[in-house]
Amino acid sequence: MAAYMRSVIILLSTERNALLRRGCDYTVVSRRYVRGLRRTPVKVLFPDSNRETVAPPKGSEGRKEPKPAPPKAPGMKRTFSPPAAIMIPSHASVPASEQSNITFSKDRIGGLRFETAFPGDKRLARVVSIARSRTFREHQGKILLEGKRLICDALEAGAHPQMVFFSRVEKLCELPLDKLKRATLVKVKFEEIKIWSELVAPQGVMAIFSRPDPEKMSFPKARPTVPLSLICDNIRDPGNMGTILRSAAAAGCRDILLTKGCVDPWEPKVLRAAMGAHFRLPVHCSLDWKDIRARLPEHTSVHVADNYCGPASAEEEEVTEHRHAEVRGQPTGALKGDYGWVSTRRGRGNPDHAAYDSDSDSDDETAPGLQLPRVDALLYHEGWGRGPAALVVGGETHGLSLESVGLAAETGGRRLRIPMVPGVDSLNSAMAASILLFEGRRQMLDSVETSARKGKAERRLI
Repeated sequence: MAAYMRSVIILLSTERNALLRRGCDYTVVSRRYVRGLRRTPVKVLFPDSNRETVAPPKGSEGRKEPKPAPPKAPGMKRTFSPPAAIMIPSHASVPASEQSNITFSKDRIGGLRFETAFPGDKRLARVVSIARSRTFREHQGKILLEGKRLICDALEAGAHPQMVFFSRVEKLCELPLDKLKRATLVKVKFEEIKIWSELVAPQGVMAIFSRPDPEKMSFPKARPTVPLSLICDNIRDPGNMGTILRSAAAAGCRDILLTKGCVDPWEPKVLRAAMGAHFRLPVHCSLDWKDIRARLPEHTSVHVADNYCGPASAEEEEVTEHRHAEVRGQPTGALKGDYGWVSTRRGRGNPDHAAYDSDSDSDDETAPGLQLPRVDALLYHEGWGRGPAALVVGGETHGLSLESVGLAAETGGRRLRIPMVPGVDSLNSAMAASILLFEGRRQMLDSVETSARKGKAERRLI
């Protein structure tokens, strides 16, 4: 800069002396704050056939020229990267529907190609909104899974992934890449996943799957099962439903049948509470009672969980007397509060578990044209799980439906009661289901061991 200013001053002084010799009056006005150009000259690129040598502009001597790019290998296409100054920003006048189709940088990992989403990409927001609505889930046939463990369980069970969103390549490498060949892999910012995630600490990976069909899924073949089915009747709380599914998978149930009044098992809250139980045993949802009867094997006894606990002291004494009478072979009568756990009015809840005695049945308490079937009570630890069985668990608010009690009466089932201390109204549906499922498993395994011992003893006698 100093050299440039000196050359300008010398030039101006020379011209001034020449003008003065000619007799002309000349005044030099200095311009302050004049900055010299420091920009690198633009390099012009020509095709290979018309490459020319361009002389550098004057004043560029001594400047460092950028190193030429290494020659391309034969057979490779030349690529031209435009300057960042002419890239289309996200706030440009481009329709939102077309922003997801422009400006993607693609790369590969493990033989799979993934896309880096442009800031204006709306695919994550669109698919998450669809997956959170039950209507859209059933109409579009899509579900949303979040987290490495849940996605891996779904892939192992044979579920079909459609799109996988991840924040880092390391998160994608934790998944089985060989099962993601048909899925669209999109890398997004962690902030985007954090916005749409329902977890307190998002794991940085979300996936959209096709709604699984329990008839086509491949469940673990080595899973030890018992001839016990679980029927959920009007379970509407997502947390209870997820816990019940998790307990059924842990107890080794054969399958799970859900009536039409239950919450959608593919809701995100149910999926998180179930911890992958959806992909360990068949889950059939939105079934009528006719469909439930058709799915139960022959000679299956249906038992219902009694979630009503009336006056504890008198009730327990009466149940004990009822049990002793059965052991002595004497006829038994009806217990007080026999149907306090059944919702007898169509469309009416039973939040207070209001009971009525067997001798106080009135027309205004029951639906017209319906009769309460007779189902005897039995303590939960007594022998009800010696053969193929099904357990019906009702919701805490609405209780069991009359159809479930009728099915129990037809198949010779019982009301299973869990004794509690005085002053306790009832157990949580998920807790009661867990107790009964594991008790049923214990009784069935004991029955198998007893039969095996009898068989060995008979063979020894022969």
